[in-house]
Amino acid sequence: MHASQGRSAGLGLALASAFAFGGSGVAAKPLIEAGLDPLHVVWLRVAGAALVMLPVAWRHRDLLRRKPGLLVGFGLLAVAGVQAFYFASISRIPVGVALLVEYLAPALVLGWVRFVQRRPVTRAAALGVVLAVGGLACVVQVWSGLSFDLLGLLLALAAACCQVGYFVLSGQGADEAEPADPLGVIAYGLLVGALVLTVIARPWGMDTGVLAGRADLDGTSVPAWLLLAWIVLIATVLAYVTGVVSVRRLSPQVAGVVACLEAVVATVLAWVLLGEHLAAPQLAGGALVLAGALIAQSAAPKPASEGPVAGSDGPDGAQDAGREGELSGGRTTA
Repeated sequence: MHASQGRSAGLGLALASAFAFGGSGVAAKPLIEAGLDPLHVVWLRVAGAALVMLPVAWRHRDLLRRKPGLLVGFGLLAVAGVQAFYFASISRIPVGVALLVEYLAPALVLGWVRFVQRRPVTRAAALGVVLAVGGLACVVQVWSGLSFDLLGLLLALAAACCQVGYFVLSGQGADEAEPADPLGVIAYGLLVGALVLTVIARPWGMDTGVLAGRADLDGTSVPAWLLLAWIVLIATVLAYVTGVVSVRRLSPQVAGVVACLEAVVATVLAWVLLGEHLAAPQLAGGALVLAGALIAQSAAPKPASEGPVAGSDGPDGAQDAGREGELSGGRTTA
């Protein structure tokens, strides 16, 4: 019963993370249209979140000694890498194409689990990925303005690989005797990401006057600082916290497929708040992504007594079963 509750809680957290991440674009677009450079918006997002999580970083400062590699890896891949490569890719290829390539990450996670970790994956997880990626193709309407700019596609693929790092690193070490607290990992990851993005974005050239003004949200004038607060607190801090904890409660491959809902959320919010209407293929694609996420959820690791399933065979099986039982007992909190 504990395992079932743990999976249900993990699915809920993964959905919350997808919704939180999905709202970032809707809040960021008015700021960009008001005059902020996209990279400056990303820097404000990450640096602001790092500042909010600074007390958490201080509380878990022992992680600097215990898990320096994990903290640097999370900051470089899960925070700075995904953002930087994605924005670089959309400067060369359509946004829809870049988003689809980036969200090939769930398939790449399955490949990591199957061929690098040499652990089996269930047919449900594989089917979920196929449905989710197919649905994403409809959501972003990949057939509109498709461009085969090789460098742009490689940059988007690099963003996808960094997102794989997010899912893999989020679940790393959860089965150890002294696991790294997910909140501490997020806090230091944001700090590392902010430092890296400072070099890339060069925020000293930012037009800070935009933040003191107002931005247009589909005809409604809203304070720019309010949109920034949403990006920092909801679309970054809340999104990363719920996302990382969900990976701990589920598995990287399952949480990765559920995260595909971010594209659906982003599209729906753009429809409601920015007036960007959805076409019938996009609605159908959203349904496919949801179906894929729900099917893949059935591939979450189960206790060893229930028999071998994806992610629980081989020498790591007992660790995965113990991990879920431990998490369902409430060891981690969001």
